[in-house]
Amino acid sequence: MFNTYFLDVIKNHYVDFAGRATRQEFWLFVLWNFIIGLVIGILSSMQGTIGSIFTVVYYIYALALLLPGLAIGARRLHDAGHSAWWLLIYLVPFLGGIVLLIFFLMPSKR
Repeated sequence: MFNTYFLDVIKNHYVDFAGRATRQEFWLFVLWNFIIGLVIGILSSMQGTIGSIFTVVYYIYALALLLPGLAIGARRLHDAGHSAWWLLIYLVPFLGGIVLLIFFLMPSKR
């Protein structure tokens, strides 16, 4: 499942903003991204040299997955029948995240 829904997005759709992403593909990518980020975050919270190394790893990981995260979000919005420009509503404090969450949870449209 990790290979199908996380690595496939990174290998085959790294900056692919066109097309569609199903709810399952989107949410499993978000889940794996959260789990990996959480593990690296916990390791970076350790004191000493190992913590500072993992802090750098965390920032590199977050930067590396910025574009794939935006791309799968755009493809998910396309699948729900909305324009990818709706991703910009996230910049509106509080309400933007709620609106995007609702759009991401909507069923697919033809």
